[in-house]
Amino acid sequence: MSADWNTKYGTRRVRHDPPTLDEAIFAAVGITDDHEQQAEIAAALMGMPIEIVQAEVKKQARTNGRITATRVIAGEQGAQRSVVVERRVVRRFGNDKRTGT
Repeated sequence: MSADWNTKYGTRRVRHDPPTLDEAIFAAVGITDDHEQQAEIAAALMGMPIEIVQAEVKKQARTNGRITATRVIAGEQGAQRSVVVERRVVRRFGNDKRTGT
């Protein structure tokens, strides 16, 4: 999608690309850890039905069970060392809808 607008130098065209569903879910993951809220945020960003987004959020949550990030830190006298940060997703079993507890 593009839009034209006039400047003193002539007509300019601005390209507008809406975010992809993966980008919207990535942004929602950065805001909250709750999958339902992630789906709501991503659906609002994309303008899509929440049912479609919920399925994709659940699919990505299964594949992202373990997140690893590597950071390079400059130490004394410019020496660099790597730090690996791992975060594991903890399953919570309280108030499970399937078991009724």
